[in-house]
This record gives sequence, C-alpha cells and structure tokens, in this order.
Amino acid sequence: RLVEHGVPFVSVNWHNDANPFWDTHGDNFNKLQNSLVPAADRALAALLRDLHERGMLEDTLVAWIGEFGRSPQINGSAGREHYPGCYSGLLAGGGVAGGAVYGASDRIGAKPVEGVVSPHDYTATMMHALGIPPHATLKDRSDRPHRMYGGRPIAELFT
Repeated sequence: RLVEHGVPFVSVNWHNDANPFWDTHGDNFNKLQNSLVPAADRALAALLRDLHERGMLEDTLVAWIGEFGRSPQINGSAGREHYPGCYSGLLAGGGVAGGAVYGASDRIGAKPVEGVVSPHDYTATMMHALGIPPHATLKDRSDRPHRMYGGRPIAELFT
C-alpha cells in the first residue's frame, strides 16, 4: 500500500514473534522448517502476487538478502554460524527476468564457483534497476561528491 501511495523506498526487517531471528546458531533445521521459512515464503509469495495483480511488479523492485551467509558446517547445537564466504539474494520485479538463477556455489555451499558477484555488484544491480546511473554521486556535509555505489550490475538478470 505504501508503494501505491508513492513511497519510493520501503524497507522491511523480518520479525516473527514465534521465532524472531534468522540468526540460527542453534536448532537451525527445526526453526527453518517450522517457523521461519513457511511464514517468509507465504509473505513473499503474497507480496509478489499482489504487486503482479495490481500491475505494479514491473515498476517495483523487490530485494531480499541478509547481511551474510551461513556456514556449511553444522555446529554442536545443530546450528550454523555467520559465514561471509557464500550467500544468496533474491531480486524480483523492476525489470528483472522472472525465474532466472544466476551463479552457483560448490556442492557444500562453502564458496561461489560460477557467476561470482560481490555485495557491491548486488547493490549496483539494484541501483541499475532503479535507474540510478553508475556515475551518480551524493555530496557529504563538506560538499564533496561520493559515488553512490560501485560494483557491476548483473546485466544477465534483466529482460
């Protein structure tokens, strides 16, 4: 509804009273299967369906990503630790081709082996979808210009 009323950027932080954290250092599999993934899957599917039915998906970029991945090893508490070496993100709408998969990890999810991108590239891809050119700058308090983003947009994701 915010987008319908012209709000240009909406950020949602996950919070579920039954299990408020994706930070699953313990009981990872139970939390994912029984609490986190079902609720998130329903919410994301409903959002995408609603945007599509209202004719707003092509003009609205939906991005879903955490700040890092999870270790491929399972710890002693049946959990997974913080792991910056390999993680994934989702982009939908905003000109992104539906159903596309870009990149792959090794068989245990320890490192990317195909289509390797950085967080800067993911950000550049979002900025590209939003129509913000790579040379765009933002001035600081001293009136010095700073590039808004670095990285390379993942052009293969766009239709």
